[in-house]
Amino acid sequence: MTLRLPFKKGIFRHKILFFLGPSRTLVSSFAGLILLGTLLLMHPLATNEAHLSFIDALFTATSATCVTGLVVVDTGTAFTHFGQFVILGLIQLGGLGIMTFSTFFIYLLGGRIPLGSRDLLQETISQGPFQNLKALLKSVLLTTFFVEFIGAFILALRFWFEMPLNKAIYYGIFHSISAFCNAGFALYSDSFVGYKSDLVINFTLSALIVLGGLGFIVIFEVDRLRRQRSIGLSLHSRLVLFVTAILILCGTFLILLLEYKNTMEDLSWTSKILTSLFQSVTTRTAGFNTLDIGLLSNPTLFILILLMFIGASPGSCGGGIKTTTFAILMSLFKNRFLNQDEVNLMDRRIPSEIISKAISVTFFSLILIALFTILLLITELAGLSHLESRGLFLEILFEVMSAFGTVGLSTGLTPHLSSEGRLLIALMMFIGRLGPITIAMSVGQEKKRRFRFAQESIMIG
Repeated sequence: MTLRLPFKKGIFRHKILFFLGPSRTLVSSFAGLILLGTLLLMHPLATNEAHLSFIDALFTATSATCVTGLVVVDTGTAFTHFGQFVILGLIQLGGLGIMTFSTFFIYLLGGRIPLGSRDLLQETISQGPFQNLKALLKSVLLTTFFVEFIGAFILALRFWFEMPLNKAIYYGIFHSISAFCNAGFALYSDSFVGYKSDLVINFTLSALIVLGGLGFIVIFEVDRLRRQRSIGLSLHSRLVLFVTAILILCGTFLILLLEYKNTMEDLSWTSKILTSLFQSVTTRTAGFNTLDIGLLSNPTLFILILLMFIGASPGSCGGGIKTTTFAILMSLFKNRFLNQDEVNLMDRRIPSEIISKAISVTFFSLILIALFTILLLITELAGLSHLESRGLFLEILFEVMSAFGTVGLSTGLTPHLSSEGRLLIALMMFIGRLGPITIAMSVGQEKKRRFRFAQESIMIG
C-alpha cells in the first residue's frame, strides 16, 4: 500500500506567496538578496586588503542591489574580481528583480507560473495587468541580455585601445550591465570624468542608461510596433517617451547654461554639449558622471536634485517618483489653473484613482526625503552651528535625493558619513528602489470598513 501525502507540488511556496502578498514578497526578496550580498562582500576573498566592516558591506550590497551606485570604498581598487563579480550579480538581479529571474527559470523548466508570481511580475515590470505575461517576461530578459551584450561589445572595443583585450572585455561587460541597470558603479575612481569628450563612451553609456530607464513595458511595445506597424503605442509608452525626451533636452540646456563658464570653461563647445547631455541623462537614475559633482555650482546641484526626484519610468531599473507621475502632476496643475475638472493627457482622460496614486507617491516621497534629511543632519552635523556647517545642508539633501532616486551621484560626502548616516542612506536606497507605496503596503494591512463616515466640507487654500 502506497502512502500518498496530500501535498501538491509547490503548494508550500504558493501558500507563502499568498500569505505575504506581492508587496511583502518583493520587500523580503530584496532584503534577502542584500543580506546574501553583505555576507559575500565580508568574505576575505572579496577585498584586496582590509576586510569590509558589516556596515560598509551592507551599504555596498544595498547600493548594488538597489542599483544606486553610492560607494563608501572605491569599487575598482578595494574589491577583488570576486568582490566585483558579487557586486555585478547584485546589480543584475536587483535591476531586473529577483522574482523575474526565479519565475523565468520556472518557465524554462516547463512549469506553470503561479498566480502569486504573476502578481509580483506585474508589480515590478508592467505595473498592472498584462495579457501575455510570458511573452513580456521573455522579451524583458532577451532584450536585457541583447542590449547589454551590444553595449559590452562596443565598450570593449573602445577600451581595447588603452588596455589588454581581456581587461577591455571585462571593463566592457561590467560597465554595460551597470549602465543598463542604471546602477552607476564604475571601475574608475572618478567615474568617467576622464572620458568627458569621448563620443563612443558617452553615446554608448547614454543609450544603455536611457533604454534601462524607459521601463520594460515601453521596450516591449516599441519592439511590437517594429514588427507589427498596424498596432500603435499605448498612452503609457507615448507619455514615457515624450517626457523622457523633454527632461533630457531641458536638463542638457540648463546644465550647459549654468556650467559653461564654470566646470566646462576649458572645454570645446562640442565637449560642453556632450558633457551636458551625458550628465542630464545619467542624473535622473544612473549615477555615472563626467563632471566633478563637488565642483558644480549650487544652481546646477539644485537642478540635479529636481531631476533625481523625478527619476526614471515605471517598471524600469530606476527610482524617483517616475516620469508618468511627474506628467500627471503637471497636467493636474495646468487643469486646476484653468478651472478644469478632468486631467487629460494626449487626448486621453486619466482615471481619478491614477491621479490619487500620483499625488500619494509624490507626497510620501517628499515626507520621506524631508525626514531622512533631518535625521542625516542630526547624525552628521549635531552640535555644529550654521556658520561651521555652511554649505553642508545642500550636500546632505543632495545625498538623500540621490539615494531616494537610486542615482548614485554624490558631492563627495558618502565616504565621510558616520555609521548611523550610512545606515540611513542604505535604508533610503532600499525604499527608493521598491517605492514608498510598496513599503507602506508591506508594513500595513488593509482593513475594509463596513461603514462610511458622514461627509463634511472644509476650507482649502
